[in-house]
Amino acid sequence: MNYYSGLKTAYKALEKNKTRSFLTTLGIVIGVSSVITMLAIGQGSSDSIKSSLRGFGTNVIIVFPTASARGGVRLEAGTSPRLKESHAVEIIQNCPSVKYASPVVFKYVQAVSGSSNWRTPVYGVYSEYSEIRDLQPEYGDFFTQEDIRKSTKVCVLGKSVADQLFGENTNPVGQTIRIDRIPFRVVGVLKSKGQNMMGQDQDDMILAPFSTIQKRLIPTDYINIIYASAISEKAIDMATQEIDSVLSSSLRLAPSQEKPYTVRTQGEIIQMFTSTSRILMILLASIAVISLIVGGIGIMNIMLVSVTERTKEIGLRMAVGATGRDILAQFLIEAVLLSLTGGIIGIILGSGSALLLSRILSWPVTISPWAILLSFAFSTMIGVFFGWYPAKKASELIPIDALRYE
Repeated sequence: MNYYSGLKTAYKALEKNKTRSFLTTLGIVIGVSSVITMLAIGQGSSDSIKSSLRGFGTNVIIVFPTASARGGVRLEAGTSPRLKESHAVEIIQNCPSVKYASPVVFKYVQAVSGSSNWRTPVYGVYSEYSEIRDLQPEYGDFFTQEDIRKSTKVCVLGKSVADQLFGENTNPVGQTIRIDRIPFRVVGVLKSKGQNMMGQDQDDMILAPFSTIQKRLIPTDYINIIYASAISEKAIDMATQEIDSVLSSSLRLAPSQEKPYTVRTQGEIIQMFTSTSRILMILLASIAVISLIVGGIGIMNIMLVSVTERTKEIGLRMAVGATGRDILAQFLIEAVLLSLTGGIIGIILGSGSALLLSRILSWPVTISPWAILLSFAFSTMIGVFFGWYPAKKASELIPIDALRYE
């Protein structure tokens, strides 16, 4: 069979019933556009989560106490081992795969500068914390290890805090602020990191030397968390094992004893959030695929009607030499043409809808080429699958019976 001739014939046959052809393709259009939009939203959310977590730092490993009553850690009655600064020091000294480590304590405080004030968390950290979290100064610099050794009253402001206390586009380095009535000299302002995946402002914070905060604002030996960074991405698993071994030994834990801490890597956190996003994306795409199947059933229905209406035409073609294979190919071409037309329109509408949602609602969307190819391929398969039965039925008609059909 000449497929170009078959395509022209299919086009003329569909053009005779424009309204019916349009309504038939509408199901495919809705299905494909829904798939494209849902996949774009899901992929955009996943990419946004990954980007946000990668901005969290480089090869980050987090150690935090297991939650218990009043925020402590309890293994057995009468015992409450908790994380201390000494544990972070041991990790630095005894874990070859760990490049940096920093204990962290934090407290919500009232920061005041002149007539301006702002409530924000202040974090007591080592100077290496900036390397772990990949924090870059916009003005000034980070405090030094010497500041930590001397418990100097200096601090580094997040961009949001600096804007609230000193105004936008102002360099406050050298100025003094009061944190819970204690004066601190500003030595730096961090570059903006924006919101994280939970919608929290990553620039709304103050960083200060660990020793200063622990002695003057939080009079306790316990710490809230330990941040560490592996020497490379490949060394993260080894670094995690070393940290676990060092802490178990330091806390004198028995092999069967429950650990009073949890070690999480950046990769695990990314995997946890992206797996949730992936499940949601699959669910949304599955709902959209149902629309495609309904559209395919519509194509089958219309093609069956077309076979019935054109029975005499089929008989006449067979009488002048057309084979069953030619008839089969003709009706399959018509079904695929309907499906592909709907697929192309659906891809355009779906991409436009995704971009419109991104502009209006500020949702992160990613229209990936594989989603477009998948939708295009799926719409083609829908045409072949649901067009096969009507085409097969047409090809099996007996010419003499078809010519007699009223």
